[in-house]
Amino acid sequence: MSQQLISRSADLQKLFDDGYEVSVVSGHLVVSNVPYVGSDKKIKRGTLVSVLDLAGDQTAEPSTHVIKFAGDHPCDKDGNALKNMVHGTGRENLGDGLVVERSFSCKPTGTGRYIDYYEKMTTYAAMISGPAEAIDPNVTARTFAVIDPGDDSPFKYIDTASSRAGISGVIEKLKLSKIAIVGLGGTGSYILDLVAKTPVREIHLIDGDDFIQHNAFRAPGAISVEQLRARPKKVTYLATEYGRMRDGIVPHPLYLSEDNLSLLDGMDFVFLAVDKGELKGVISANLEAQGVPFIDVGMGISIVDESLFGVVRTTTSTPDQRSHFATCVNLGAMDVDDAYRQNIQIADLNALNASLAVIRWKKHFGFYGDLEREHQSNFTIDGNIITNSHFHEK
Repeated sequence: MSQQLISRSADLQKLFDDGYEVSVVSGHLVVSNVPYVGSDKKIKRGTLVSVLDLAGDQTAEPSTHVIKFAGDHPCDKDGNALKNMVHGTGRENLGDGLVVERSFSCKPTGTGRYIDYYEKMTTYAAMISGPAEAIDPNVTARTFAVIDPGDDSPFKYIDTASSRAGISGVIEKLKLSKIAIVGLGGTGSYILDLVAKTPVREIHLIDGDDFIQHNAFRAPGAISVEQLRARPKKVTYLATEYGRMRDGIVPHPLYLSEDNLSLLDGMDFVFLAVDKGELKGVISANLEAQGVPFIDVGMGISIVDESLFGVVRTTTSTPDQRSHFATCVNLGAMDVDDAYRQNIQIADLNALNASLAVIRWKKHFGFYGDLEREHQSNFTIDGNIITNSHFHEK
């Protein structure tokens, strides 16, 4: 509730974006870690607490100018108590471990009312922390502390990139239950890097390969030589790496086949980043039968006159358009040795292929605008051209 309320209230979100340690505890707005000067002239940290007025799931105009404080009485830089805002003293337990010792009163000029909680909390923070900043210019209430996002988020710390960009409401469209990435090679690992930073609850990784030396040069991040020597499974290594940032990454260290297609049951979306055409045919038939949208990625690169030429492909299949998939994607068998001999892939092209796929995925769920609803996209390297085709069948 706390983080949802913050994200839906412009004044609280602004406090958060400006770096204040904001939370909602027991129905009160809390700004923690505010510096102030004690009577011993030393800098301390206290907590500002305000009664919180709401209009549904958003803040309303503060009904009182009075604020509560957890800490000693703030002083000026010489240790003299600040007297112009004294209101009352007395220990008060507000619930959920929130205890205050005093209250302050400072009416804004004019109406005598604060227009919102941003104005109220920053006004008091400035008054209290001003003397501390006079002693040490580096102290501030704007700590930009890493804050636990709460139980309703897969992240281990709050997504401040979305809030600072003002797209917290838009990114909620990507709060899917679970998606899968089949194949965690160059392109698949970059797909993971991008979707791991969205609020999808579960991301299932399916690949039976080990993470070996050539993978290190085609995947995001930097694996250590010690880790390479241990030959971890791709999905295990990647789940551990991205598990530092978020929960819900589920590794499946095995190859997808007709025998275990049940791994795809109940998925909201699937990314296919595998080379074997015959396997794509089996998987796509299964996903179509379940009504699951999916994207297949691939590239064809060759060396011509000592330069690389080719195409990066992104093919989308959705319940309202499937017919083009078999004509755009090779669903036939391929000799393994030939595939590895011709399978030229470069990290930047893997990253591009992943980016195009993830952008298309975000379009499908309304995160990005989608006027054409193309289901096939080819990027030609030498001409730097993206060609779209197979638009949504009206």
